[in-house]
Amino acid sequence: MLYFHHRQSFYKESFIMPVFPITPGEASEQKNQAIPDAVIEAFNELIIQTLSFGRARFTQEKVVELIVAKGIKKGDIFTNNWLDIEPLYEDIGWKVTYDKPGFNETYEATFTFDKKK
Repeated sequence: MLYFHHRQSFYKESFIMPVFPITPGEASEQKNQAIPDAVIEAFNELIIQTLSFGRARFTQEKVVELIVAKGIKKGDIFTNNWLDIEPLYEDIGWKVTYDKPGFNETYEATFTFDKKK
């Protein structure tokens, strides 16, 4: 069944309603709601485990391992961009930095969470 976006609600195709473009805020909210709880739980656990002096830092590999251990397929994590959690955490008081190696660099990709001042 098809669903059409109408303002802030969704209506089944059996209703004749005009379709409106989605706003940036609505798109962001819906994307954030699509991230499984297991992903958020994994990030929260690693933040708690690594937190020191207002900063938590861990590798992408570590968070992916933990998400997979919670029953999510590794391929689904990347296909669905479920590691793009920066807006979720920044909205609640963290400054999130994702650092990955560039061309000819060999270090591991990391997430750093700093308490906003």
